[in-house]
Amino acid sequence: MIAGAGPDTPLQLSFASVRDGERAVGAGVLVAERLILTCAHVVNSALGRARFSQDTPGPGETVTIRLPHVAAGVDLTARVVREMWTPPRATATGPGPADPGRVPYHGDLAVLELTDAPPPGAEPAPFLQHNYAGETIALWASGNPLPTVRAVPRVSAPPWIALDVLGGTQVTEGFSGGPLWDRERQAVVGLVVAVHRAPEGAGDQPATMYAISVPAIEAELPTLPPSAVPTARRGVQQLLTALERVLKGREAVDCERRLAARLGRASAGPAADLERLVGLAVSVRRGLPELLDVVRDQEPLAPPDPYDLHHRPGPYGAREDWERLRRAARTVRPGEYLTTRQRRDLAGLLAHCTRTDPRALLARVLPHAPELPAVTGLADAVDALEGFGSTTGAPVPPLLQGVVLISVEERAAGPYPADDLDAWVERVAARSGVDEAAISQFRADVTAAAAPAPVTAPGPAATAVRGPALAPRVQVELLPAPTGRRFTYQIWTFADGRPHRLALVRDTEAGSEQVVDDIRRVLRTEVREDPETALVEYFLPCAWLGLDVDAWESPDSDEDGPFAPGITRRVVVRTTERSRESYAGWKQRTAALPHAKRLVLDHRHTDRKVARAQLEVHRDAGTVIVCCPPNHHGTLLRQCVQAGVHTVLWHRADHGEHLAQDLLALVDGADHTEVPEIVRLERAKAMAEPESSTHHGRKLSLLYDAPDHRPPQLAPDAWVLTQP
Repeated sequence: MIAGAGPDTPLQLSFASVRDGERAVGAGVLVAERLILTCAHVVNSALGRARFSQDTPGPGETVTIRLPHVAAGVDLTARVVREMWTPPRATATGPGPADPGRVPYHGDLAVLELTDAPPPGAEPAPFLQHNYAGETIALWASGNPLPTVRAVPRVSAPPWIALDVLGGTQVTEGFSGGPLWDRERQAVVGLVVAVHRAPEGAGDQPATMYAISVPAIEAELPTLPPSAVPTARRGVQQLLTALERVLKGREAVDCERRLAARLGRASAGPAADLERLVGLAVSVRRGLPELLDVVRDQEPLAPPDPYDLHHRPGPYGAREDWERLRRAARTVRPGEYLTTRQRRDLAGLLAHCTRTDPRALLARVLPHAPELPAVTGLADAVDALEGFGSTTGAPVPPLLQGVVLISVEERAAGPYPADDLDAWVERVAARSGVDEAAISQFRADVTAAAAPAPVTAPGPAATAVRGPALAPRVQVELLPAPTGRRFTYQIWTFADGRPHRLALVRDTEAGSEQVVDDIRRVLRTEVREDPETALVEYFLPCAWLGLDVDAWESPDSDEDGPFAPGITRRVVVRTTERSRESYAGWKQRTAALPHAKRLVLDHRHTDRKVARAQLEVHRDAGTVIVCCPPNHHGTLLRQCVQAGVHTVLWHRADHGEHLAQDLLALVDGADHTEVPEIVRLERAKAMAEPESSTHHGRKLSLLYDAPDHRPPQLAPDAWVLTQP
């Protein structure tokens, strides 16, 4: 049965059900005539093996497949393609198996080859990289449209995408391996791999579904044939016109033959023409960069014209023809700049880069972007930059700017991979028509800007010394259970100039002492605390900002005594609930910091309307002192978050005018970056004076959302890990 025409027809024609006898155990998607992409753990389940089994299935082990929307009830046989078996593993590099319950992990991909041709009507699915606006759907293993899940991508946490489940059926076992389908763009944008569900009794908290991203699939399976893409319409006529100026006569036939070989598609042979060439390029992911590469190799350098005093050697005889062709290609596929090989080479080099923060990279390359893409990891950042065209007057495209910036930062750690990144940029620039002199000048400017400014030491024998390094951060995304006494959490690190790294996940509920013990373990194993003590940041929903996390400590269980982060480390509270509205206020208050005044919210402002009015009147106030009865703290803290205030100081037990004056004096004249250390010292002073029960350092708390680093929200709600 061929699916009728509808919004999900391409999905239905490619959807595969992976079976264990008559039982559906997972799903897959047709990516070539006989190749089906799925998760390795789905194949393991179909073969009756352990879910995370690492051994490659042998040639005698077959998997039963059905294409339910094409030939319902017809069983097909498939075998695992050995060179495309990547079982789940713990790290991006290395063969270590994944730990059950720890996310995200890497790999978990498999390709099955049908032993016979598929039934008539089956077609490979089109693929595109995900975005954060469109709704997606996922079908259950049987392919039945009734148990369908609706979800929206929230954040990329390579190699996975995290999605908020909006509705549909409950996400259970059987969704894994299935295509994540973007209805609006008519493309598969990932492969469903796992789900986090809120535990029983946690209320109506939504589940979070995870999918393996398209870039991760391409990186894990470099020999997988390039995937199809939705049929392009915009810019195709411009592309045909530009190609007519470049290719003459039978050159189009030769280009079509070579492009088909690159893309793993059948050539039309002597019947090929420009329309067939363009149709082939626009139907395959990264087909247009491959087309430009093939056309460039087709045409030799134009010989110099002795009668043209202004001749500049270059491909295609006239440089303007090449530029016109490149512009047309970007019109058709604005997000594709690199060929498949160029992208894979770059991803391999980026895996060795440890000094560059991806968010900071985007901020430097795209300083005027209204909102930066949500990225985690350098590979994700350069994928985002690939979709941005050159700005007016910028001869170096944003993608190449980003790679040059990475190279300059990584060079401080040694010649590798910096030298190879430079060579990659030169090769790609030459094949993309970017002037070599422009690349060299941009690299020189970045290198000069990155040179540390000398700090002159006092005295006659002054020498140039480096400024202090950035203090490391330990970031705890804390997800309280309904009682507020047990927690699940993730701990991230940002240290030694490396990007954010997920250091620990605890998905079974634990008490506060276990949280602090895990923080100490991460500090000991992941952070080199020199020259400053680490900043510990607790990320909490607004409803839980009242938790006294800054006073937590571990039990006195060893010779070191109890570990109290609030005394020996700078501990601050942050919130996971910044909305677009509050973020706009945050940016406005941040810009006003140099001349901002402090604001006190006390017992007169406990009414929400009054508090909000005060914050509206003082829109430049970056630091707020909350000094009211403790039962009103939650209301005022939420108002501060909604208004975009990034620094809030309050005492969890005391209040009154005398306390407000003490706290104002505490931060008077201090830069906002100094406030966490000031608060830490006050807590330590209070602890050092046990006879004084009134020292304001006791139960002093700080909401500090001013830093520019934060972990991606991999799981915004309390969760239980399951494998769908």
